[in-house]
Amino acid sequence: MEVAQRAGHSVAVLLRVYAKCLDGAARLANQRIDQALREWE
Repeated sequence: MEVAQRAGHSVAVLLRVYAKCLDGAARLANQRIDQALREWE
């Protein structure tokens, strides 16, 4: 849910798009999300 909130998406989007990407790689995914959001600022 944190990933969806950070990206401004719903939980439905989280389950459809992100869940399969995060399986076993949550730390790496969070680092990439943080970096992408910093680039947008």
